Amino acid sequence: MDLRQLRYLVALAEELNFTRAAAAEHIAQPALSQQIRRLEEEVGVGLVERTTRKVALTEAGELLAVRARRILAEIEIAREELDALRGVDVGHVTIGAIHTMGPIDLSLALAMFHEAHPGVALTVREQISEESAELLRADKLDLAFLSVTERVESHELALHQLISEELMVLLPRDHALAGRARVRMAELAQEHFISFRQGARLRELLFSAGRDAQFEPRVTLESNEAQRIRALVSRGLGVAILPRSDAMVPSEDLVAAPIVDPVLRRDITLAWRAGRRQSPATAAFLELALEMFGDGAASAANRP
Repeated sequence: MDLRQLRYLVALAEELNFTRAAAAEHIAQPALSQQIRRLEEEVGVGLVERTTRKVALTEAGELLAVRARRILAEIEIAREELDALRGVDVGHVTIGAIHTMGPIDLSLALAMFHEAHPGVALTVREQISEESAELLRADKLDLAFLSVTERVESHELALHQLISEELMVLLPRDHALAGRARVRMAELAQEHFISFRQGARLRELLFSAGRDAQFEPRVTLESNEAQRIRALVSRGLGVAILPRSDAMVPSEDLVAAPIVDPVLRRDITLAWRAGRRQSPATAAFLELALEMFGDGAASAANRP
């Protein structure tokens, strides 16, 4: 097998469509199909299930695609390392980020990195933590800012916690609980909640706290943007559980209070695949992120 065939297999695994995979690799569709068939003949096992309606990888195809991604990533890293030895500052860093980053100013980190390394391309993908974790394991992300769940913690990831931040309930200013210094979770049992979508760490914490308080939270509206959630709460459409950094933004229409029984916190953790050799560009961004956010952001997040 050669690297070209492995690239084509990875493209097909991404697209599950021969025409789109060929377009992504800038070749004709018959040529890509021919190379996949040659690869199957060489390895002696079917890699792709072809029907008139869809394309799917076999178990062998999935296994080889995972290995192929890592092989291709290692080759790209080797190229970047050789470029670095020649004094060429190049590369591409793909970063995952959760939707609400609190005191972690990712835009500042990106700007500072770009100023120091203008030849390096940067891509940021916003998604929930569990999606980022899977993309890290598949080498589709180099680094990710995520919140740790049991599934995220499970395997293959190196994790460096940057902050641990208190969660608060956000209420309309005319709400019956708006004057309270703190709110017990059980007091929110009859509320309608505005929450992040399923799979998000903040939603997971909401439901875990509800179970501890002997009720199932009723989520009536969803959004992945903290600013929109704040706007919905201000219109009286429900209450929300948000990190302190999002809940305490000054507003004439909203008030926030810490939640107790149970007290809730969320983390923001910098993650990468353990054992993966990092490119010079990725290593440089990781060093910058740890320098910027390793201590100062945590202090800000825990400030009363």
